[in-house]
Amino acid sequence: MTVCAPVELDRAYDFIGAGAHFVPVPRRNDPATVAVLRNACVGADVVHAHGLHASVRATLALSGGARTPSLVTTWHTRNHVDGARGGLLRLLERRTARTAAVVLGTSSELVDRARRRGARDARLTPVTVPASRAPVCLHDGKARAELGAVDRPLLMAVGALVPERGYGMLLDAAREWRDLDPQPLLVIAGEGRERALLQRRIEVEGLAVRLIGRRDDVAELLAAADVAVLPSRWEARSLLAQEALRLGVPLVATAVGGVPELVGDAAELVPWGDARALAEAVRRLLEDVDRRMDLAAAGRVQAGTWPTEDETIAHVLSVYDELAGR
Repeated sequence: MTVCAPVELDRAYDFIGAGAHFVPVPRRNDPATVAVLRNACVGADVVHAHGLHASVRATLALSGGARTPSLVTTWHTRNHVDGARGGLLRLLERRTARTAAVVLGTSSELVDRARRRGARDARLTPVTVPASRAPVCLHDGKARAELGAVDRPLLMAVGALVPERGYGMLLDAAREWRDLDPQPLLVIAGEGRERALLQRRIEVEGLAVRLIGRRDDVAELLAAADVAVLPSRWEARSLLAQEALRLGVPLVATAVGGVPELVGDAAELVPWGDARALAEAVRRLLEDVDRRMDLAAAGRVQAGTWPTEDETIAHVLSVYDELAGR
C-alpha cells in the first residue's frame, strides 16, 4: 500500500507507522506534483483518491499511460461555490466522475450527485469516525467549570469557523436565548477565517458565546454539554453528530445533506437558515428533561446501526479486489 499525501497529513495520521509506503505530495496541480503521482502509480492495480482535488490530480497523473490502473474516488463533501469558480468545480466533478471506475459517496445525496455528473458506477459507502478510546465522563464538572457553565446550561458546537458552518445563524439563535434564566452558554470549538467577525458580533451584541479555538479534548467537552448544536449549510457524515449521538448528548441539527440519513429520529432537525426554529428547538430541549433523556437513549441506539471501522475497511477492500480482478 502506497499513500500519497502532503507531509502534514502523515504527521496527523502516521501512514508510515501503519505500515504504508509514504510519498509526500504537495497540495498543488502543477506538472511536478502530477509527475510525482504518476511515478508513484506505476505498477498499481487500483488508485484511490479522496476528495475532488485529489481526484483531479489522480486523473491527470493516470492519463496517457500505457497501462492505466482503475481509479476509485470518494466524495466526502460537495461545493457550494457560485459563479465562474462554481462552474469550474462542477466541470471537474463531471470529469472525475466519468473517469473513475467507481465513485464512493459517503451519503446517498453524494451518490445521486455523482450519478448526475455521469459516474458509471456510484455506490454508498458511509464512513463512521472511530469511537474515542479515551474514557469520557458525561457532564464532567471540571470541563463545565473550565468553560464557565457550572450553574447554567451548556450548548456545544464544533467545526471550522467558515460561512458554510452556519455560525452566523447560530449567533442569531443565541440572541433568542437571552431571556432564559439562567441564560445558556454557547461554546464553539474550532478556528477559521470568520473568527474575528464572529467575535465582534459576540461582543457588540452581548451574546453568551465563547470561541475556544481548536481543541484536542472535544469529546470530553461535548460530553459535558446539555445540548449539541450543528447549524451547517451542508454535511455528509458530520463528526459532531456522530460524537454527540455516541455520547448520548441531545443534538439539534439542520436537516441538510446526509444529516437526516445519519441521525434518523435521534435528533431534533430544523431547516437550514431558520435561526428562530433552531432557537426554539434548543429552548424546548432545555425545558424538557424527559425529551433530552429520550434523545440520549435514541442516539446510542442509532449509533449502533452505523458501520464499524472494520466493516468500512472491508467494504473498501472488496471494491479494490473487484477492480483488481477485472
